[in-house]
Amino acid sequence: MAIVVNKLCGRMQTLLHTNYGTLRGWVRYLLGQVEGVVGPQGRYRQLIPWDISRLVFVCLGNINRSAFAQAVARAAGGHCASVGLSTTTGVPATDLARQVSAELGFFLDAHRATNFTDFEVLPGDLFIVMELRHAHRLVAHGIPPQQIILLGHWARPVRYHIHDPQTLSAEYFRSCFAIILPAIKYLLEELRRGNSPCVHR
Repeated sequence: MAIVVNKLCGRMQTLLHTNYGTLRGWVRYLLGQVEGVVGPQGRYRQLIPWDISRLVFVCLGNINRSAFAQAVARAAGGHCASVGLSTTTGVPATDLARQVSAELGFFLDAHRATNFTDFEVLPGDLFIVMELRHAHRLVAHGIPPQQIILLGHWARPVRYHIHDPQTLSAEYFRSCFAIILPAIKYLLEELRRGNSPCVHR
């Protein structure tokens, strides 16, 4: 019986680390789902395609999630940039981000992070965040809520929290990027249908 329990616990731990990164990542995912469901309907989901001239992907370090998101969107014809809310301008993408993105056909070798305080906000920017707390921080920086969307609204299923893969396993990097990749595809499809100037046709 103890052997069965140990195997089951090990299997559950592997699934948690692969899909959510850590126990903390799973808890943040659950809290994000709750906040997203009980919060205002459509929060950080509204798009006015013809008003959007540039997509700005946002995470903390701008060396994993938002760097990959920018590479995917650019390859699909999006006019885009990316920033970090807590990073050092000029640092490269992490080794694992470069490795896993290359497995998917995207290359981050030339990427360099930009801290939000060094970023020039332009009219028509749409800020695309990975977590609800990123949206809250952007609002605190003076970005209007209507210029912010949560990328996870375009994930399948919807995810209000895409956990940071920094320092985590290659398996979780793959899971994380596998959430981001189709979400960007669906987002760009919606923008293209709305004739947004931020997407090349």
